[in-house]
Amino acid sequence: MIRSWLYVPGDRPDRIDKALAGPADAVVIDLEDAVTADAKDGARSVVLDVLGEGGPAYVRINDPATEAGRADVAALAAAPGALVGVRVPKCEEPGELRRVADALGVPVIPLVESALGVENAFALATAHPLVRGISLGEADLSADLGAGGSALAWPRSRVVVAARAAGLPSPAQSVWTAVRDLDGLRADTAAGRAAGFFGRSVIHPTHIPVVHEACAPDPGETAWAHDLLARADSNGAAWVDATGRFVDRAVLERARRLAALADAHETS
Repeated sequence: MIRSWLYVPGDRPDRIDKALAGPADAVVIDLEDAVTADAKDGARSVVLDVLGEGGPAYVRINDPATEAGRADVAALAAAPGALVGVRVPKCEEPGELRRVADALGVPVIPLVESALGVENAFALATAHPLVRGISLGEADLSADLGAGGSALAWPRSRVVVAARAAGLPSPAQSVWTAVRDLDGLRADTAAGRAAGFFGRSVIHPTHIPVVHEACAPDPGETAWAHDLLARADSNGAAWVDATGRFVDRAVLERARRLAALADAHETS
């Protein structure tokens, strides 16, 4: 389970090397917002060199409806095999996402960054068998909506529900832009997890341990989950546990997810 998705500029090979050797669960080489228009071609060459050297990474391409995005897809279609997957920005139309997935043949993660994208969240999440997740780009979405703060509550819930309805992992949270506010990052990541997200995109290495800590399973909940699962076979389909809590299939499913999270955390 991926906790941290570290963005690194595609035109900075020194930073890419450090990121790949660092503690992030996933490295996303960015060809979009982190690279100026006049540096796109050079960044694309850097990414191909990194992939050619075997550096396993995701790539955030440019909007595939633009000339730069089409060039990204064409280049990556011929890239060596270290490309783990692509993040596709500005997603609104399932057909466009299908074209990217068909061209690249690797996992794709649509980034929802507009009102239309939010409306089409489930269609995007189910657009192609290679869609392996869905996420929000909250800065662009706020600009499109002309609003932020509480106005993002519904789009966040919409993406969480779309992901789960499509059988995808819980979505990662968007970037925390207050780079030095680690306490705020910690609290916001914990709140996001309670709202159905897991992990988040990060733009600075100091955010990685904070996000990992916020994603760690609670020891008490983990113990409860393992104890409940150990007793499940001998108690039938539903029962009342030692604390007086009713246990049924839904409660057992939550316990399985908690146990799986704890197991994944121990091996990470």
